[in-house]
Amino acid sequence: MQESLSADPKIERLSGTVERIVFHSEDSGFSVLRVRVKGSREPVTVTGYVAAVSSGEFVECVGEWNNDRTYGMQFKARELAVVAPATTEGIEKYLASGMVKGVGQHFAKVLVDAFGEKVFSVIENDPEKLCTLPGIGAKRKEMIVEAWQEQKAVRDIMVFLQSHGVGTARAVRIYKTYGDKAITTVTGNPYRLVLDIQGIGFKTADTIASKLGTPPDSPLRARAGIRHVLQEISGEGHCAMTKERLIEKSVELLGVSGQVVEEAVKEEIVGGGLVRDEINGVPCIYLAPLYRAENSVAVSVRRLGMGELPWGSIDAVQALDEVEKLTGLALSASQEEALKLVLCSKFLVITGGPGVGKTTLVNTILQIIRAKGLNVALCAPTGRAAKRLTESTGFEAKTIHRLLEFDPHSFDFKRGRDNPLNADLIVVDESSMIDVLLMGKLLAAVPERAAVILVGDADQLPSVGPGAVLGDVISSGAVPVVRLTEIFRQASESGIIINAHRINRGEMPLNHHGDALTDFYFVPAGEQEDIHAKLLEVVLKRIPLRFGFDPVRDIQVLTPMNRGGLGTNALNAALQKELNPNSGSGVVRFGTDYSEGDKVIQLVNNYDKEVFNGDIGVIRAVDKEENIVVVDFDKRQVEYEFGELDELALAYATTIHKSQGSEYSAVVIPLAMQHYMLLQRNLLYTAVTRGKKLVMIIGQPRALAAAVSNSEAKGRLTNLAEKIRKER
Repeated sequence: MQESLSADPKIERLSGTVERIVFHSEDSGFSVLRVRVKGSREPVTVTGYVAAVSSGEFVECVGEWNNDRTYGMQFKARELAVVAPATTEGIEKYLASGMVKGVGQHFAKVLVDAFGEKVFSVIENDPEKLCTLPGIGAKRKEMIVEAWQEQKAVRDIMVFLQSHGVGTARAVRIYKTYGDKAITTVTGNPYRLVLDIQGIGFKTADTIASKLGTPPDSPLRARAGIRHVLQEISGEGHCAMTKERLIEKSVELLGVSGQVVEEAVKEEIVGGGLVRDEINGVPCIYLAPLYRAENSVAVSVRRLGMGELPWGSIDAVQALDEVEKLTGLALSASQEEALKLVLCSKFLVITGGPGVGKTTLVNTILQIIRAKGLNVALCAPTGRAAKRLTESTGFEAKTIHRLLEFDPHSFDFKRGRDNPLNADLIVVDESSMIDVLLMGKLLAAVPERAAVILVGDADQLPSVGPGAVLGDVISSGAVPVVRLTEIFRQASESGIIINAHRINRGEMPLNHHGDALTDFYFVPAGEQEDIHAKLLEVVLKRIPLRFGFDPVRDIQVLTPMNRGGLGTNALNAALQKELNPNSGSGVVRFGTDYSEGDKVIQLVNNYDKEVFNGDIGVIRAVDKEENIVVVDFDKRQVEYEFGELDELALAYATTIHKSQGSEYSAVVIPLAMQHYMLLQRNLLYTAVTRGKKLVMIIGQPRALAAAVSNSEAKGRLTNLAEKIRKER
């Protein structure tokens, strides 16, 4: 490639220090950089593809100059690589960029002033000299030396990986995962990166494999491609894929014959990575963990539904009289009937929309069961949902991960079939959010003597992860189900609750007219630009002024998608600029600016930090000396190294899917026809039911009508309901 490039007279080489990152796409790696180049008074604009880059790093580019009509003169890089700097200015910016822990902007200047271009040699060969500098004691010296040794070990890996399109931050993670065997491991099987390293997908691994000489029809490549296709489909919620569709999609992805894919599928089945089964008579392929999880849930539902009730026989009427005298809780006739069913069922589902009395019924059950001296465990899938359950019942509720005692070292739960929970009744709230893998683990840990009550709204969106567990358990017909439908008097005065039920029935919501304040509004708007402008107006001015809600703490924008002008990416950029006066003063990583005061959301489960997908916090500090960002999650301070920031995203706006299990004082929902593929009734219903005190939909009337009328939510390919029926 180099020969052909050098033969082209237009091709030039350019190198310099990255002064600013104008744009960086996590998905594609496309970047727009302002680079300080020797001999140029002003920084030049460089465009190209790089997996990760930070301000202060030194880049080498091969490409050509291009005069863009909109953006002017740019250097369009065909090759873009991050390398160690050679000048004192470059070294200072490199050290200040966060690549070496313990050295921020201040100490970078101190080190370079003292040792100049020899600073790397001093750190490596004569580290005691560091202690002669002001502010550097033994502890900081050790931190710098240790970080530098890691950098030294990573350097060869970085050069190797960057030449294959993987950037600095990912290289560090690869080193931490594989250690000194990183290059050997990646060279031996680059597709392992997809399974082992967060942020590296099949296409990146495939590019590395190609450059390492892996043939296109390699069985290793084909098997990795098949797993990738199934992983992608599980990300959409499916537990399996028809064999015919899997082969078709794999052929399309890999560009190989169907015979190669068929053979790879057989090899994966023999190797235990995939399982073949039939769903409704059609041959389907599962990832093995999802197949095992479905079977585990079905077996657990049968096992736990059998045997004697842990509380024996209870007279529901007498028990209810005692509870009413003790607590003042009074049930309606429909709730009393539901209570009778609960007290004679060992495995049961309670479902219904907002305002129908699920909490009152659960509280009554807890009072009756606790009066018998039995142990009750309450849990929910997220920290916020567990906190709400604690507040509504007065009893401690835990996240499912905490209840099952997750061990980050073994990456599994301590509680399970061989070490069950010590409880006579398990109440699981927000059950619609629980995917088949987590439900399998939870039910396996319930002792045979115990009863289980799943509480949730079956009309909400299914779990973000694979499966539709609550819906499948209900549709199996093998489990008693309490459906609460009566809206109680206090709830019937809420526009949010009334309209949530109207939307769920396929009826247009009622809009408020007049000056008196209410809790539900639909604000008609035109095209995307008009919706965007009105959304900023209500979040920044109208809602805070009229309702007194804080725009960061109390107001949550919920949008159907990530991309586009009304997606999370665009809205977060606009809201961050307006709502955070510190915006731009923090650290840029993975294309996002993280500054003190920013509202952020956790994107993946991090068991070491005990922070989980969907948790929302606020950045309290950005320490450029220690290369640490401190995030406050419900008054718990959690530290992130700069290289871990791809676990976080801005959260002024989040997707509706990410909001499941949470409640917010005020919710603002943009709706446009651009979202057409996502305009579904259960999506809108879920968004509306997230608001506690105010819900405002801003959008095109026809987009609202499309969402309300569209009950054809994409079904998920699962076989759990049938497996539960067979087990029963």
